Amino acid sequence: MKLNLGCGDSKFAGYCNVDKYGEPDLRWDLETFPWPWADGSVEEVAMSHSLEHMGQSAEAFIGVIKELYRVCRDQAKIVLRVPHPRHDNFLNDPTHVRAITPELFQLFCKKQNLEWRKQGCANTPLALQHNVDFELVSVKYALDEPYLSDLKSGKLKVAEVDRLIRTFNNVAHEIEIIARVVK
Repeated sequence: MKLNLGCGDSKFAGYCNVDKYGEPDLRWDLETFPWPWADGSVEEVAMSHSLEHMGQSAEAFIGVIKELYRVCRDQAKIVLRVPHPRHDNFLNDPTHVRAITPELFQLFCKKQNLEWRKQGCANTPLALQHNVDFELVSVKYALDEPYLSDLKSGKLKVAEVDRLIRTFNNVAHEIEIIARVVK
């Protein structure tokens, strides 16, 4: 089974499109637990501009992550598209309750948690605490202009763009995070 969680009006063919509003295939509030799918029954999850709307409290957010892990099978693919938290698109929307970043998602990776523990880092080992495990596969940033053109032309190098993204607002408008479930 493939899930498109928080689909809004963007339904994907071949997926069970889920939202608490509108007319999805399944109307469900994803902050209501447990979710209506069996353990290990999902092979792929898409969440496009939806996860940042969930989990205003830490308890609710961790509940979403735990349910995502529970319903996914080993090696399930998770594709997240979220607004970049340093972009006006994120900052100006009052329904955005949580910034989603690759660094936040790494808190839910057991391998990363164990490495941090070994190094004596203060990062919260959420994967170990909540028995979930998501491995980051890739991270891509969608750039605004003029940064996109400057990167393509060679005027900017990738390292420079990475520095700009971490320093200034409105450089990247979207982050795509692809993760894999490890069980």
